[in-house]
Amino acid sequence: MEYKKNIYSYYYKWWKNIDKFIFTIIILLFFIGLFFSLVSTSLIASDKLDTNDYSFFFKHLFFIFLGLTVMFVLSSMDQKKLFNFSIIIFFLSLIFLFLVPFIGIEVKGSRRWINLFFLPRFQPIELVKPFLIIFISSILCSQKYSNIYIKYLISFLTTLSVALLLVIQPDIGQTLLVFFSWSVIIFTSGISIIFLVILFLSLIFVFFYLIFFIEKFEYIKNRLISFFNSEAGSHNFQSDKALESILSGGFFGKGIGEGTLKNRVPEAHTDYIISVISEEFGVIAIILILLLFLVFIYSIFKKVYLVNEEKTKLVLVGCGSLILMQSMIHIGVNIRLFPTTGMTLPFISYGGSSIISISILSGIILNLTKRKII
Repeated sequence: MEYKKNIYSYYYKWWKNIDKFIFTIIILLFFIGLFFSLVSTSLIASDKLDTNDYSFFFKHLFFIFLGLTVMFVLSSMDQKKLFNFSIIIFFLSLIFLFLVPFIGIEVKGSRRWINLFFLPRFQPIELVKPFLIIFISSILCSQKYSNIYIKYLISFLTTLSVALLLVIQPDIGQTLLVFFSWSVIIFTSGISIIFLVILFLSLIFVFFYLIFFIEKFEYIKNRLISFFNSEAGSHNFQSDKALESILSGGFFGKGIGEGTLKNRVPEAHTDYIISVISEEFGVIAIILILLLFLVFIYSIFKKVYLVNEEKTKLVLVGCGSLILMQSMIHIGVNIRLFPTTGMTLPFISYGGSSIISISILSGIILNLTKRKII
């Protein structure tokens, strides 16, 4: 009886202190992803496997339950324990990322996944990203080094190490996302804008050197050429079909299950989920999802002004910016504003790695925005 009372008290304390508005948006976004997995992407399984089962939906449901468990654990931890735990997991995830070139699974010329006993085809970078934000913020707020430029150097070298491991795979999209997250955090910490611009231009130079002079990255050059000149290659096939689907769906869509994109484009349920939704439910559904994301990000940034700890501010800005940028890249690719990158839409896209990653970010956000007990 005493045990049940303690459990109830623990849950009540957690519910009492978390930001219920942010929590509600997170649950709503997960529910939206699950709903579209049921009414749209589940048909992919029946088409590919020639069955009438709902294997994609049940896998998606399993990952969401797993993700919500992870989110609850992280959000209920003591803040100091969360930061210490995150540093340990960050280095552990780096080991997984380091092992990808050796034991990773190769798909379409890229080696980005490894097999874990409970998560087949797990993408280690999805585990690295959330904890990299905490690691960088911890370095910048560390009292061990008084010189801020030494802190910037350590944080940059750490980010560069992650980026190099991604370049080997190769995964330029995630590489750019990692550098973007680092740039936002150090900019928020108060770095000189001139220094940041010089660094940004240097990274652009390195990027173009890789894609134009290193044979391994020629596929990226071909994508860029095809993006600016559709007659120069066939790398825009997926984006073209995605844009066609959005246009054909109109304002209110063709109806549940009536879309054709999911059967014409590989991985439509991950990289092109926005187009799948738009084709069946219309542009109005996409506008509502975008508004929900914007309200979510605004709620996070609003909390930044209410906290005093510098590290907490940096982590919240980093997490919010990462979710926002990944969402914008996904939508930009779907409307052919950006070249194809293979970026999932947080909360919505199918995929275990993506759901676990956004659950970790959500757990961190809920932890750092909950009411402090005095």
